[in-house]
Amino acid sequence: MIVCKEIAEYLRYAEDNPKKINKERSLLIKNIVLPTLRRNDVFFDEKTYQNCLKYCEKHYYKLFPYQKFIYAFAFMYKEDIPIFPKFFVMMGRGNGKDGFIVPIVNFFQTPLYGVKNYHVEIVANSEQQVKDTFKVAYDAMDVPVMKGKFKVTKELITNVATKSELRYNTSNAKTKDGKRPGCLVLNEIHAYENYDQINVFESAFGKVRHPREFIITTNGYVREGPLDELLDLMEEILESGDNPLGYFPFICKIDSIEEVDDQEAWHKANPSMEYMPILAHQILQDYLEMQKLPSKRPEFITKRMNWPDRNDEETVASWENILRCCYDDIKKKTPRKTPETKGRMAILALDYADVRDFASAGVLTEKDGEYIWRQHTWICAQSPFLDSIKFPVRKNIGLPEFQDYEIVDGPVIPPEMIVRWCIDRMSEYAVIKITMDTYRYTLFKEIFETYGIQEETKQNPYGQLRLIRKIASVCGIIAPDIEKLFAEGKINFGQSAIMRWYTNNTEVTTDKFGNKQYRKIEPKLRKNDGFMAFLAAMFSKDLIKEVIMYV
Repeated sequence: MIVCKEIAEYLRYAEDNPKKINKERSLLIKNIVLPTLRRNDVFFDEKTYQNCLKYCEKHYYKLFPYQKFIYAFAFMYKEDIPIFPKFFVMMGRGNGKDGFIVPIVNFFQTPLYGVKNYHVEIVANSEQQVKDTFKVAYDAMDVPVMKGKFKVTKELITNVATKSELRYNTSNAKTKDGKRPGCLVLNEIHAYENYDQINVFESAFGKVRHPREFIITTNGYVREGPLDELLDLMEEILESGDNPLGYFPFICKIDSIEEVDDQEAWHKANPSMEYMPILAHQILQDYLEMQKLPSKRPEFITKRMNWPDRNDEETVASWENILRCCYDDIKKKTPRKTPETKGRMAILALDYADVRDFASAGVLTEKDGEYIWRQHTWICAQSPFLDSIKFPVRKNIGLPEFQDYEIVDGPVIPPEMIVRWCIDRMSEYAVIKITMDTYRYTLFKEIFETYGIQEETKQNPYGQLRLIRKIASVCGIIAPDIEKLFAEGKINFGQSAIMRWYTNNTEVTTDKFGNKQYRKIEPKLRKNDGFMAFLAAMFSKDLIKEVIMYV
């Protein structure tokens, strides 16, 4: 059995302070740490580990017990291969993530570690963020004892003896091929929308001994990105103990939203709090400010408590309620059961904001109070924003949950393509109305008329094509119903990642008269066409409910 004083001390701390240890850390100890310590095929390089602690505390800071605990597992091997090549560390803002990661990766550069050309790459989405991390190491070099051992520039720190380099990366991932990293630091992964930059660096592993990856982050606001996928994987590993990828998930967060008001529970998200009085004071100040200024609540809960939260007064629905539109069991990602509605009364709706960008159409049906929406999206291949879009459009197309959109070749999305899709739906459902707003309405009206579909007017109230003249007014009318249906779990999007994305990209604003409006959170890269089509359909939802009631 592996015996290590620093590990034993932290395990004792966790046992003595259960109110400060969250569920994820308890599972880490139970299902990952203790089984590892009992293994007889693991070599713990305690000598190098102790050298690491001495080096870090001499040249940087006094390490906290939980930091020493994590460090220890970086020095465990089986046949000279790290048992834990990947460390996932998530804790609240202000806990010293840079101060945690920089000392150990700088140590890996030294002869005390003993691997030549063990290059360290620090990566972040934000240039300022990655420079701040690098600066921790840069500032440590500004002492006589370090100057003789390292060559230092503002972009590169090289150990003279081992030739191991530490550098930061901010430019496009496409320029990173050819690197030979020994250690990769992914900083604040919550801001990553896709794996493009990550994949370039990870694919370079395998050229240097002891490859390691450290993922350090707080929670954030980007949903359906790498962070959410990693958190799902970490939960699976922690619950089962099955860990073939060798992750060490050290996750610090509150266990429930109710713990936001429990100051003792704040330690669950902030393991440095009891060693940093200034941090404890600042968190308290932020909490008191949040109570006075509700707009600061999402930031406090997401960044300080590591519990994803948004201001529900400013968003369509909570992320959990959006997930409920697609899953019966959110944690297990069990697909939501959908009643058969083909042949029933339905509403079709379109949103076609830009012929060179995105367009969406969908069919809305209702059964037993549940509103079922199935959409299709067309994406222009020549859209100027396609490669920067905050959704894995090209990468995941055709995979489960990514089958309800297509990329259209050519400079524009032909409106005939959208009309043809609607006509095909009309052979499957009893369509009462086809709804859309004024934008390009005349163009679509002319195409629909070639199929014998007439416009709804005062003279022809049974015409199927319905124009919504003032979509802003419509939003004010249906917003209370939308809010209620999301809260009650009565909206069904099916297996549609893009509908979750559309919905999460939509915010609700309230004017001085109390009327609510829907709009994109960000106009270019966070689309919401499918949600706006859904709104247009929901405006006419009572027609299908009324008809069903009298059948």
